[in-house]
Amino acid sequence: MKVNVISVIVVGMGLLTASAAQAINANYAKQLERSGCTQASELQGCDLKKSKAENAKAGFVTETSPTAMAASSQTPYAGSWVAKNAEGGTVATIRVNAKEQVWVNDKSVKAKRSDGGLMFKVGTIQFFIQGDRRLKDEDYWTDFDAKTKGPIVAK
Repeated sequence: MKVNVISVIVVGMGLLTASAAQAINANYAKQLERSGCTQASELQGCDLKKSKAENAKAGFVTETSPTAMAASSQTPYAGSWVAKNAEGGTVATIRVNAKEQVWVNDKSVKAKRSDGGLMFKVGTIQFFIQGDRRLKDEDYWTDFDAKTKGPIVAK
């Protein structure tokens, strides 16, 4: 009986390993390349029969490779921003250029990409601007010393 259980487990493991090792075929890979879809975006509705431009227009193609970023005319962070407090007053004015260089109150600060956004710090205040502009109310600042926070809005 023990031998049968062990052989069933071994065969099951072999089947799992074999199915995970299968790759997509060359024709499917070409369709993905031409359409700009990924396997994940295809499940969300990206159409393999459409061109990359058509799928991009529908919001399915989001290239984040370095060459795609260089080809892009502007970063999602570029522009003027205002950090507001709870009463609606201005905490800081923020400017980001196309090279993702950041100025807070006209002083240059170092910024880095983190968690899908652009993060930078001035004193005890940390700022976060979300990279996906489709997400609303995700840009914020936090003052760790005063334990306050608030939204960042586009100017």
